[in-house]
Amino acid sequence: MSTQSDAFPARTVILGTMVVLFAMGVRATFGLFMQPMGLSHGWGREVFSMAFAIQNLVWGLASIGMGMLADRYGSGRTIALGALLYAAGLIGTRLASSELELMLTAGVLVGLGQAGTTFPVILPVIARAVPPASRSTAMGIASAGGSLGQFLIVPTGQHLIEGFDWSGALWALSMIVAIAVPMAWWLRGRPKASAGIEQSLASAVRQAVRHPSFHFLFWSYFVCGFHTAFITLHLPAYVTDGGLNASHGAVAIALIGLFNVFGSFGAGKLGGIYSKKMLLAWVYGLRAVGILWLMLMPLTPWVLYGFAAWMGVFWLGTVPLTQGLIGQIYGLRYAATLSGIVFLGHQVGSFVGVYLGGRAYALTGSYDLVWWLGVALALVAAVLCLPVKEQPLAQPARA
Repeated sequence: MSTQSDAFPARTVILGTMVVLFAMGVRATFGLFMQPMGLSHGWGREVFSMAFAIQNLVWGLASIGMGMLADRYGSGRTIALGALLYAAGLIGTRLASSELELMLTAGVLVGLGQAGTTFPVILPVIARAVPPASRSTAMGIASAGGSLGQFLIVPTGQHLIEGFDWSGALWALSMIVAIAVPMAWWLRGRPKASAGIEQSLASAVRQAVRHPSFHFLFWSYFVCGFHTAFITLHLPAYVTDGGLNASHGAVAIALIGLFNVFGSFGAGKLGGIYSKKMLLAWVYGLRAVGILWLMLMPLTPWVLYGFAAWMGVFWLGTVPLTQGLIGQIYGLRYAATLSGIVFLGHQVGSFVGVYLGGRAYALTGSYDLVWWLGVALALVAAVLCLPVKEQPLAQPARA
């Protein structure tokens, strides 16, 4: 069986990081479009919340299918397909003239595209390309790429909206995403079975879902998705509701990305030295501290930026740790598929977070309820990480 070549591991890490940078960076701009597109079409925040919620749910569900495609037919084809769907979804969002069309383009098409260009597909490629001692660090670098994209592309998106209106900005962002198509050529390959073992995909999935730690990782990842999706979509609007301007919101989202460059790399580096589950517990617990800071302090630009910097340190630090645990416990043969299943938990949380944000605002005129729920969920996730068993499971041979 063919496998991802490790002759040029640095190239694989760099290109994989770049694909994640484009995919996650463009995703982080969606909150910037809520107000200008809403004014243009007469759509309320509930409309965008539902479209973004559908996107996150489709992203999670499709990550399982994309992971299976990558494990069976190769990661290169999967990444190229994802990038094409992503670009088509952004173009479709530009052309959408009804709420249903927005759901199908920004929701379904973009969600499908993200499934093929983000962590569940990219990180197993990187993990296979580098030596075991460097895997956690390499995945931290790729996760940091997603945050660097947030730092670089969100302000770019704001400038594009100001210079070319929201319609021109969507055309430009679709071209940025399409750059991942030629990059996929150098990220092609399939995983190979361990020596003497040929476990089937169905057997690997059954083994994982019967293991309690798999469920702990699934539901803690739910909380990660709840936080990141709610903040990405609704923080710009929350900021303007509090008397600040749209630029403050864009800077805050960018700062989250900047500080998570260090946070994700640090999480990956520390994950190669210390217990990944304990690091995860700390990440979730310290997120609660950041949300409390925002809720209890008067909203000023520096309070906002302090929140953004703090949350940034812990933003995507969950990714190399969670993905690292999946590979460590269940092996790399079907890591993309198993990562996709756990990532579904992340995306169900994302769906709940963005939908509740829009619904709570429609009913109460405030996001406070969702912020406080975010604090409680952070503490729950920290507790869920503690019973995870980090020892590798034996992989039974297929009959």
